[in-house]
Amino acid sequence: MPEPPLPQTDPSDPNATITPGGGGAMSLATSDAETLEGGPIPGGAESGKARSLWSDAWHDLRRNPVFVLSALVIAFLVLIALWPSLIASGNPLSCNLAKAQQGSQPGHPFGYDAQGCDVYTRTVYGARASIAVGVCATAGAALLGGALGGLAGFYGGWWDGLLSRLADVFFGIPIILGGLVFLSVVTGGSVWPVVGFIVLLGWPQISRIARGSVVGAKQHDYVQAARALGAGNRRLLLRHIAPNAVAPVIVVATIALGTYIALEATLSFIGVGLKPPTVSWGIDISNASSQIRNAPHMLLWPAGALSVTVLAFIMLGDAVRDALDPKLR
Repeated sequence: MPEPPLPQTDPSDPNATITPGGGGAMSLATSDAETLEGGPIPGGAESGKARSLWSDAWHDLRRNPVFVLSALVIAFLVLIALWPSLIASGNPLSCNLAKAQQGSQPGHPFGYDAQGCDVYTRTVYGARASIAVGVCATAGAALLGGALGGLAGFYGGWWDGLLSRLADVFFGIPIILGGLVFLSVVTGGSVWPVVGFIVLLGWPQISRIARGSVVGAKQHDYVQAARALGAGNRRLLLRHIAPNAVAPVIVVATIALGTYIALEATLSFIGVGLKPPTVSWGIDISNASSQIRNAPHMLLWPAGALSVTVLAFIMLGDAVRDALDPKLR
């Protein structure tokens, strides 16, 4: 005897009864599944897809006023470092002793220094040396420290122990004392000896960050799965581990860039960093320190430019750290 057909119910009818297989929870689950499979949920993530770490970080950075402000300041500094003549038409080495230590005048808003040089022009041109030292030293320290630390964290063993002990040796060298010794031997007073010294003492910090990041990344399941599928060490390190371990290195390097600019100014101030005829904020601050009572403008403008530059890079590093660290979300 055939079974009678099941009664059909209208889902919109509040008095309808739920029959097996005829709607109810099964229909609701099917409807939800179709909603999830058919397209993005209204108000959800764009295109129904989760953003990656980098796209999510950029999404947050664009809405962070600290990042926007610091990025604009840094972009302006990089622009005048590359093309200082855009806003300063004078020659930073052209001086007139008859105008020594004079204050602000038409066409010379920052006044003159002890040699009669235009402080405004020297302040603008001083950005070139400071930015060059900071960028080159940061790139060198990040590449050297990131490579050594990444290899030590991935392979471990005696290589890891050797690198750790070598890093401890460099950590024990005082920066200023090391600069006095190193830069007194390597003379020249140009940008490259200063960059080399900063890289020499800057790579251990980044190497430790890179090592810890790689050690944590290689324990993840996707790395173990790639290894089980036959991926070699080179592919594991470059394709799977490095892209997921580089974020802490970028954060530390961004913050260190401002510190390296301040270090260059300090070394130039004590006379072992950049030397004339190179135009540097540290040199101008050193020359103006003895005349601060008679002509404070000689010190305030280059010192203010240095402070703004260092602060901008530190603020940028803090914003990048907040965007890339999931724990701070």
